[in-house]
Amino acid sequence: MNRRDALKAAGLAGAALSTGAVSVCAVAAPVDAMEDLVAAAKAEGQLTVIALPRDWCEYGVVIDGFKARYGLTINELRPNGSSADQIEAIRAGRAKTDSQTPDVVDIGMSFASSAKEDGLLQPYKVSTWDTIPEAAKDAQGYWCGRYYGVLAFEINADLVTKMPQDWADLAAPEYRNSVGLAGNISSNQAVQSVFAAGLSAAKGDVEEAAAQGLKFFANLNEKGNFVPIIGDTNSLADGRTPILVRWDYLALGDRERLRGKTRIEVIRPRTGVAAGVYVQAISAYAPHPNAARLWMEYLYSDEVQIALLKGHCYPIRFADLVRRGSVPVDWRERLRHLDHEGYDVDPIFPALKDQERARDVITNGWDDIVGVKVRCLPADGYLGPVSFNSSMASGANGS
Repeated sequence: MNRRDALKAAGLAGAALSTGAVSVCAVAAPVDAMEDLVAAAKAEGQLTVIALPRDWCEYGVVIDGFKARYGLTINELRPNGSSADQIEAIRAGRAKTDSQTPDVVDIGMSFASSAKEDGLLQPYKVSTWDTIPEAAKDAQGYWCGRYYGVLAFEINADLVTKMPQDWADLAAPEYRNSVGLAGNISSNQAVQSVFAAGLSAAKGDVEEAAAQGLKFFANLNEKGNFVPIIGDTNSLADGRTPILVRWDYLALGDRERLRGKTRIEVIRPRTGVAAGVYVQAISAYAPHPNAARLWMEYLYSDEVQIALLKGHCYPIRFADLVRRGSVPVDWRERLRHLDHEGYDVDPIFPALKDQERARDVITNGWDDIVGVKVRCLPADGYLGPVSFNSSMASGANGS
C-alpha cells in the first residue's frame, strides 16, 4: 500500500473543498441525553485538564468557550506537560482526589494504548463517534483521535540564513549548535521526531525508522549540531535552538505570535513526513466524570473541530467536515506550508503497533546510541549556544 492509499484507508485524505463558507451545525446527541449530561456536569461544577497550552490548536479559545457556554470552572494543569507526564498524573491520582488529578488527557496514540492496558482510562463514545476514522479510535471507546499534525522545522530566520529542506540537511556544518527537540525523549513529540528523521533515512521503511532515527541523532550529536536541551519558543528566539523540530501547528502559532519580533520560517521536510495523531481520553479516576464527558462532546462538535483547523491543526473529523462542505475557505492559507513547489508528499500515518515498537526502541536506545541527556533549559548561566553541546554532552556521558 502506498502512502496515499494508506492515508485514504485511514479515512484522513482530504477531498475537494467547498468554495463558499457554510454554516456550522454540530451533530448533536439526543436532546434529553445532552440536557441530562449538562445538568450532571454543572452539578460537579469543575473540569480539570492537563497539558493544553492556550496557544496550541486554539485551545485558549476552546477552553474559554466551554466555560462561557456551560459555566464550569476549568482547572488547567501543567500546560506544557508531555504525554508521559499526563499518564503519571493519572497514576498519582489513583489513591486521592485533589486539584492535581486530571479528568481528561490529550496524549499520543501509543501512550493511550498502554494506558488502556494499565486500566487508567474509562470508555466513552461521543455522539459524533461514527464520523471519526476507524484507524484513529479505540473500538471500545477508551480513546479517540482529536487532531493531527506533521513534524516540521521551525526556524529562526533572523539567525539562520540557509533554510534546511530535509532531514539530511540538518547535519551540515552551518547548523552546528543549532538543532533542538521540543520535548524530552520520553515525550511523544520527541519520539515522533526521531522516528520521522529515521523514516527519511530508511526511505520510508517503517520497521527500520526507529533504529535509523537513533543513528541520525547520534550523528547530529557527534557533529555538534544537536543541542541537548528541551527547546521551546524562547530558546528558538534567543538562539539557543534556532532550528527546532516541532509539530507544525505549534510552529505556525509561534510564527503568528512572534510576527514583528522574530522572523520564523516553517519548513516541512521533503521526506520522512510523519503525521502524529493526538488522542483524547477520560481518566479512570476522573473526579468529574460528567464534566469530562461534556468536554468530549464539545471537543468533537463541528464548531470546535473547525476551531482546531483555524489553529493550524487538522481536526480528526476533517474528512467528514469536508464531505459536508463545512470547512472555511481560508484553510489553505493557514496551512500553506503543506504545499510545496514541484513536489507533494502525503504524510505517513504509522499504525499503532509501529508507533509502540518505535517508542520502545527510541526511549530504550537513546542513552546508549545517541549518548546525551536531553535536559530542561537552565534558569541561568547561559553562555551562548556553543556551551550547550560541549558542556552538557560531556556531563551526560560522565566525563
